[in-house]
Amino acid sequence: MKKVGILGGTFNPPHIGHLIVANEVKHSLGLDEVRLMSTSVPPHKTAPGDATAEQRLQMVELAVKAVNGLTVSAFEVERGGVSYTFDTMKQLTEIEPKIDFYFIIGGDMIDLLPKWHRIEELVTLVNFVGVGRPGTVGTTDFPMIMVDIPQIELSSTLIRQRFSNNGTVQLLIPPAVEDFIRKEGLYGSCTAENSNR
Repeated sequence: MKKVGILGGTFNPPHIGHLIVANEVKHSLGLDEVRLMSTSVPPHKTAPGDATAEQRLQMVELAVKAVNGLTVSAFEVERGGVSYTFDTMKQLTEIEPKIDFYFIIGGDMIDLLPKWHRIEELVTLVNFVGVGRPGTVGTTDFPMIMVDIPQIELSSTLIRQRFSNNGTVQLLIPPAVEDFIRKEGLYGSCTAENSNR
């Protein structure tokens, strides 16, 4: 049976922290691939100069292009609206019954699992994989495969702030993603010529 990891997120924008998580879990568990699944975010969560769902998807495609075994899933973006993990994974397991899914979450999410929608059913659909994150406990009574990874305290919020303040994002996001952000004028960014790259 094919083993596929799912790493969900808004990826607004995707950064090297996301890629490290996906790649480390793939190799640690011997997965065939890890799909980065960008969520569809409702309009009230966006800010001026923010990326659309389609732009976030494009950035993820650019981010994973050079990393072997990482792919992109447009499943939730194409479906639109707010997506519960249970609904997404129920549909995916029905569409691809011969795949063993591994759903990857960070320590902050592990702590919140008891509040997840239909969590008791969800743990029967997927294998949960937990990775540590700085400042989180990451303990749960639910079945969980823990994977030790190099931790980096990096967030999409920090990246957006760097762009709006004309700060450096070099080595924090893939160059192709930075070029796309500047070309599209996202997050209050300026052009590459005027950047502190």
